[in-house]
Amino acid sequence: MDISVNDIREALDWMSSYGKNQTGGMTRLLYSNSWLEVQLALKEKFEQIGMETRFDEVGNLYGRIIGTKPESGTIATGSHVDTVVNGGNLDGQLGIFGGYLAVKNLLENHGRPKKNLEVISMAEEEGSRFPYVFWGSKNLFGLAKKEEVENLTDSEGIKFVDAMHECGFDFKKDAVGSMNDVKAFIELHIEQGNALEMEGKSVGVITGIVGQRRYNITLKGEANHAGTTLMKYRKDVVQVFSEIVYDSLHKARAIGDPLVLTFGKIEVKPNTVNVVPGEALFTMDCRHTDKALLKSITTGLEENMKQIAKKHGVEIDIDLWMDEPPVPMNDEMIRLIEKVCREKGLNYRMMHSGAGHDSQIIAPRIPTGMLFVPSIKGISHNPAEQTELTDLKQGIEALTSSLYELSYQ
Repeated sequence: MDISVNDIREALDWMSSYGKNQTGGMTRLLYSNSWLEVQLALKEKFEQIGMETRFDEVGNLYGRIIGTKPESGTIATGSHVDTVVNGGNLDGQLGIFGGYLAVKNLLENHGRPKKNLEVISMAEEEGSRFPYVFWGSKNLFGLAKKEEVENLTDSEGIKFVDAMHECGFDFKKDAVGSMNDVKAFIELHIEQGNALEMEGKSVGVITGIVGQRRYNITLKGEANHAGTTLMKYRKDVVQVFSEIVYDSLHKARAIGDPLVLTFGKIEVKPNTVNVVPGEALFTMDCRHTDKALLKSITTGLEENMKQIAKKHGVEIDIDLWMDEPPVPMNDEMIRLIEKVCREKGLNYRMMHSGAGHDSQIIAPRIPTGMLFVPSIKGISHNPAEQTELTDLKQGIEALTSSLYELSYQ
């Protein structure tokens, strides 16, 4: 029997009851009460279908079905259990309850697999409580460092270490990872964009996660009287900023997909109505799936910004503070997932991910694939985050069939 829409609704409603706000949104932050409650409830849920369960030192939860040939390794799926503040009820947890439903269905229809089957509820990805991201997936491989988090506090002044200890967890004793026997990993996630919905597709087969380059850029001109300073004598940083934005976005549109370029923040000094602005700080976020092209494009944009600033007699300082390379998914995993979607007659397309996910930590170390389902109106990190149940069904069907190919054949 296939997984029904009712099965999906019940699992979604059940998991969403942990951390649900009165506004209808979700707040389930790392090492909070609702976070601990859902991890313990998931542990019990996993055990009810015959999974062996365990927590690692930091609170990642593993539910495993032991295969008939366990020495042949493990096939894993899952995602992050934490949410943003007042977020939606699909981001992250879809990959967990979707993985649970997939494994439950496989057991009911095919019995025990040859390889072990595992669902991982990762402790954290969002960085919403403490300023650190991918705490869960980095700890799968011993990549997270104690010194990076031991002095962190949340918005209420609660220390990271104290919150972790309160939930009964601690730092890993060594850098040994938890994924040594895992042969492949698949993450099911909502798109958090509108490409699938706009194209009328129910499933996205992900080829890779974009690289990101983020900048803080400072312009220093000359603040002066707005009424008495003639236009030809001004060193107006807003004019320079405007030219940079217009010219850069024009170039980005000419290059086209999959490049995206965003100027998301500007702070102007002195920021008053009757003074020519003399200083500005703004941000630039550039993303592309090709590492060399991303570097080439942004280098060109940097040079162009310098020329515009020089033309107006304005100083410019360009700080590249994030330089994350693109992360491709495994070619064999892409082919397998696409084959499954084609054979099942699913309404799918090939695409890349414009947002970061746990899979970008996992993919360089284990053969990894990703599946997307649409986000209605492209909305995510918002109580209005939603996906049609029929689309969720197709995504979970693609996951189930992929896990079958990997663990039973």
